[in-house]
Amino acid sequence: MAENYVSRRDKIVASAVELIGDLGLNALTTKNLARKENISETLIYKYFGGIDEVLTEVVVQYAAFDKNIQMTVDHQAGSNMDKLRFYADTYATYYDNYIGMGAIMLHYEELLHLSETREVISECILKRNEFVCKLFEDAIADREIREVFTPRELTLMFNGIFTEGLLERRTKYSKKTFRVEVKEMLNQIEKMLRF
Repeated sequence: MAENYVSRRDKIVASAVELIGDLGLNALTTKNLARKENISETLIYKYFGGIDEVLTEVVVQYAAFDKNIQMTVDHQAGSNMDKLRFYADTYATYYDNYIGMGAIMLHYEELLHLSETREVISECILKRNEFVCKLFEDAIADREIREVFTPRELTLMFNGIFTEGLLERRTKYSKKTFRVEVKEMLNQIEKMLRF
């Protein structure tokens, strides 16, 4: 019944995300998308100007999710490390449940080279890095963790856990959820950084 409330445009975008997650960015064609949605290619053009516009909408929604998580974390009570854990947990849960969106992260390089998505994905990456880096800066300033690494280095490690973790999940089966794996890795890093 709830399916009736989802617009055709949103369904097309969701199917595009699934295609990217299942088969990669190059699989996103109007033909494949129409087949997945069980509609004619012509109907896609009723909602979008072409496949580039579909991809742009996918990236816009991905970036909007990023922004929403950051706003939610900003309003969380607790320490900076609590906020980082919440931030990581939210992303890992999201990627566990919406595998296609995790694939967007794995396609950053390609998306930066496409004129349609370059600006949106570039801003998304920069804002994410600034946000995480600020949390690490504040955690160090508030003496929640030792400055064994610079906030920028910690940000690269933090983001690397997601990128490498997602890549590894695409190559081998894991009995643990991505959320559990991310939590375990971050706990190890935090243990090393505590006073």
